[in-house]
Amino acid sequence: MTKVFNYISESFEELKSNVTWPEWSEVQRYTIIVALFSIIFALATWGVDELFTKAISGFFNLLKS
Repeated sequence: MTKVFNYISESFEELKSNVTWPEWSEVQRYTIIVALFSIIFALATWGVDELFTKAISGFFNLLKS
């Protein structure tokens, strides 16, 4: 149990003293960029899914007739 406590204690000390944290404005800017790219990627994935759905439906409709 002592090893776990020491590990957690040393981890917090490392975060406080050795990690260079970005400025708040930089964090906000990167958050907006990530959110926009996530939305764009989700829309692109939806578009490709719709395209394949229509292509596969059309293919099977051709096979039926």
